[in-house]
Amino acid sequence: MTFPVTGTIPGPFPPERPEPPGQPGFPGWPGPPSLPRPPEAPVAPTRVWLDPGPWPARLYERLLAQRIVMAQGHLDDEAATRLCAQLLTLDAEAAEPIRLELQGLDAELPAALTVIGVLETLRVPVLAGVAGRLTGAALGVLAACGQRRAYPNAVLELSEPRLSYRGSVTAVTAQEEQARLMVDALWERIARTTGREIDDVRADAGRRRFFTVAQAIEYGLISEPAAER
Repeated sequence: MTFPVTGTIPGPFPPERPEPPGQPGFPGWPGPPSLPRPPEAPVAPTRVWLDPGPWPARLYERLLAQRIVMAQGHLDDEAATRLCAQLLTLDAEAAEPIRLELQGLDAELPAALTVIGVLETLRVPVLAGVAGRLTGAALGVLAACGQRRAYPNAVLELSEPRLSYRGSVTAVTAQEEQARLMVDALWERIARTTGREIDDVRADAGRRRFFTVAQAIEYGLISEPAAER
């Protein structure tokens, strides 16, 4: 079946005429207006180390190469272990004296006794130098050295070491007995060095006695002042 054609069939569509440049969607149309760029923030200066390695460790290594050992701050069990390792290493390497610098040092009693035990067994002589304030059980470390010098700013405090106890009544009682023995060992070490009676040293520690360099020399804690240049 055929249907009558009621209209004309349009011919080929003519090509669309491009709109002139500058119209939306065509080349030449300007994009969105560009915003002004904010001024760049100034770059903060950066401090760059030429050698960013751990300088304290390298410095201590250089001191050890000169047979100098530093002990400063608070001497606990961990610090005493490192200090003893350094002393024993230098003792095994050569027969030359060791210089032990004690600077602003205080010490826990067990840690001090550990270092004292090592100092008393070294084969080489140990020369101690004291700077700043030396207090409590740290005086026993000083007393265990054969030669003892002090810098002009040194202050020595002969005082009782502080101890704390934990645990049951039985455990605390045992700790008190052990602490008493350790304290007696500390006073015995200082008395042996200074040539004084243990009871006198114990009494002076109970009074918390302070010494200047000259007073420490008179007492026997220091052999001589550090030489001036």
